[in-house]
Amino acid sequence: MLQVKIIAVGKIKEKYMQEGIKEYVKRLRSYARLNIIEVDDEPCPEKASALEEARIKQKEAERLLKAISERAFVILLDIKGQELSSTELAQLFEERALSGQSDITFVIGGSLGISKDIESRANLRWSFSKLTFPHQMIRLVLLEQVYRACKINKGEPYHK
Repeated sequence: MLQVKIIAVGKIKEKYMQEGIKEYVKRLRSYARLNIIEVDDEPCPEKASALEEARIKQKEAERLLKAISERAFVILLDIKGQELSSTELAQLFEERALSGQSDITFVIGGSLGISKDIESRANLRWSFSKLTFPHQMIRLVLLEQVYRACKINKGEPYHK
């Protein structure tokens, strides 16, 4: 069975986002073992220097790296990454499973972005689009796309 871990900086505070996430967590139970890990975000002064921002990203990276298993295939959500269709994501899951690597970890960085340490650990950098989304919303969209990919791989209908 597919094992999906989502590691994200920060907590979801908005109730409507929490409800949407709960719905997709429930839907995914039949398709994957899902684990969502929230690591603390580092406080950031409004007018942080570049050095301070680098320190913040490094602290968050340390927390993220602790939650990533050695054997995981790591997909970093990154606006500079490659775009994948839902079908391509489903194919990626199939390819990973066939190669014996069904442990997929998605990483969502903090508001300042991600450190080089996380970038170098990623096996794939994935961009949903060139648009910028709130990190809370991306978590919900990610869960929907994982669910969609699972449905595609099972040959089950899903809205196009």
